Amino acid sequence: MRKLTEKQKRFVEEYLIDLNGTQAAIRAGYSPKTAAEQASRLLKNVKVRAYIDERMAELSKRTGVNQERVLRELARIAFVNAPDLIDMTNATIREDATIDDTATIASVKVKIIPTENGQGVEREIRLADKIRALDLLGKRFAMWTERQQIDANFGIQIIDDIGGIDEAD
Repeated sequence: MRKLTEKQKRFVEEYLIDLNGTQAAIRAGYSPKTAAEQASRLLKNVKVRAYIDERMAELSKRTGVNQERVLRELARIAFVNAPDLIDMTNATIREDATIDDTATIASVKVKIIPTENGQGVEREIRLADKIRALDLLGKRFAMWTERQQIDANFGIQIIDDIGGIDEAD
């Protein structure tokens, strides 16, 4: 089995940075004019694809990032119930909030405001974008398809109603 060239290996390493084939080809030393075609050809190459898959598996193992974990995190964000996380009377994080709930917090801001009667406190708890998480989950499970698939099982009858054509005419 033929090994990858150094340029092909460089393409794979560059591709793994941002998953942009054209830019990876350029960074790997392919001509900018033909980078898109080169990237397409390289990504269809069985040996290059196998090396990409191997490297992605190594990265996933090393970082602990995998599809299941990403989906679980998106589900946390998508299905968090704010009152389970935030005490709505004083805008604080509830003591009994679960780790799944607190994982959805994007930021917490506390601002002390001087008033005539002492100090006031303004709190802001911002959660991760629930709509975006729902959108990503919907796309993952093909819930937002723009095309319609119609399955039809019926016969078509073609009738020749032109009749005989006299070739001499």
